[in-house]
Amino acid sequence: MTYPEAIQFLYDLRLFGLKLGLENTFKLARLAGNPHERLRFIHVAGTNGKGSTCAMLESIYRAAGLRVGLFTSPHLVTFRERIQVNREFISESEVVRLVEQTRPWLSEFPKDHHPTFFEVVALMALRYFAEQRCELVIWETGMGGRLDATNIVRPLASVITNIQFDHQKWLGNTREEIAAEKAGIIKPGAPVITATDAPEALRVIARTARQKDVPLIEVTQASGLSVAGGTPALPLLGEHQRLNAALAVATVRVLAKTIPVSDEAIRRGLETVQWPGRLQFVSTASGQTLLLDGAHNAAGADALRKALCSGAIQGAIPVRSSFAKPADRCRQDAGSALILGVLEDKDWQQICAALAPLAGRILLAPVHSERTAPPEQLRAACARINPVAQTIACPSLADALKQTANDPFVVIAGSLYLVGEAMELLGLSPGAGSERGLNEWSVNK
Repeated sequence: MTYPEAIQFLYDLRLFGLKLGLENTFKLARLAGNPHERLRFIHVAGTNGKGSTCAMLESIYRAAGLRVGLFTSPHLVTFRERIQVNREFISESEVVRLVEQTRPWLSEFPKDHHPTFFEVVALMALRYFAEQRCELVIWETGMGGRLDATNIVRPLASVITNIQFDHQKWLGNTREEIAAEKAGIIKPGAPVITATDAPEALRVIARTARQKDVPLIEVTQASGLSVAGGTPALPLLGEHQRLNAALAVATVRVLAKTIPVSDEAIRRGLETVQWPGRLQFVSTASGQTLLLDGAHNAAGADALRKALCSGAIQGAIPVRSSFAKPADRCRQDAGSALILGVLEDKDWQQICAALAPLAGRILLAPVHSERTAPPEQLRAACARINPVAQTIACPSLADALKQTANDPFVVIAGSLYLVGEAMELLGLSPGAGSERGLNEWSVNK
C-alpha cells in the first residue's frame, strides 16, 4: 500500500458517516490489544479553544522533558497533523503501516456497525502513541464527549474549555444539554478543570463532578497567567487565548504531584507554543498583511471581533486599515477587507453579524466542502448587516485573494477549512489539498 492508497482507504471510511457511541472504539481497541491502557491522558473537551489549550499543554509538558503525544482535529492541510509526537507529524510510512494493520480488523464488524473514519483514526493514534512510548497524551475530543470515540480512556484530568452553541443537531439546543454531553468525559479519580462561565452550563459540570466524586477547578479571566518571574509572553493572540493559557496552567498545577513541572518549563512552553490558523499574522513579499483565523462558529467570530477591536493586536495591523482604529471607532472603511467562508450547518448569520460591520470590502468565498454556505447567500446577509460595504460573491478563495492583492490588510476567516486552503494557496504549508477533504463527514443514523 502506498500513502495515497492509505489516504484513499481513509476517504472511503467517510461513507460510514458519523456515529456517536463507544461500542466500536472499545471493540477496535480490544482487537489491537487495548493500547490506551498503556498510556496516560489529559482529555480535553469544549466548544471553542480545545485545540489551542491542547497545544499549550503539549508545549508545557514537552518543555518539561516529557515525550508527548498530541491528538487533535480537524487538520488544516495534511491528515498527518492529527497525530503528533513531540510536535512531529506522524510519517507517511507510519500512516500506511497503521492502516494496513488495522484494515483486517474491520471485517470483524457487521456491515450496519462498520467503524467510521474517526473511530479508526482514534485507534491508529492510540496504537502509535503506545508504540512511541509516549509518557503523556493530550487527547482532544472530536464532537461532544460522552459518546465521542475518544471517550474510552481513563484520563489523569478532564478539561472542559467552555460551553457555547455549536453542533446543536447532535449535542442539544441548550447550554445545559451541550454541557451534559461535554461533561461525559468526567471520570472517577480524574479532577475536572474548566473555564466555562455560563452559569447554566457550569451547574451541569459541577453536578457531574459531584456525582463522580472528583474535584472541580474553575478558571476565569481573573485567574491570571502569572508564573514565577512574571507573566509569560504568549505568542497566541487575543484575550481568549490568555484564558486558554490560564486553563492549561491550572491543569498542569492540579497534576503537579503526578507529573511535576517547574515554573520555568511552564513559561518556556507557553512562550514557544505554536498553533497555526488562530489569529495568525502573515506578511507577504509585497508588504501585505493577512490575518488567518478559523472563527468557525458564533462564539469564535465574536472572539475575532473582540480581538480586532480591543487594541490587543493593533501593533501588527497596518495603520491604513480601519481595524487599526481605537475600539470606539472600529468600524468599516475602504482600507479594510474581509474574506469570509462559512459552512452552512454553522450559525452563519451570527458570524456575518459579528464580522461584516468591521470591513469596507467583504468578499464571500466558498469553503472547499460539500457543506459550504453559498457565497451569494452570505453576500446577501453581509449586505443587510453592512449596506455601506462593498460585498462580492467570489467563485473561489483563489479569486478572493486575487481581488484583495492590493489591500494593505486582509482578514481571512469563517472556517478552519478555508484557513487551511489559504495556507496552501499562500505557500505557508506544503500542498495536500486532497487530504483536506478527510475533514468531511455526514451522519449515519
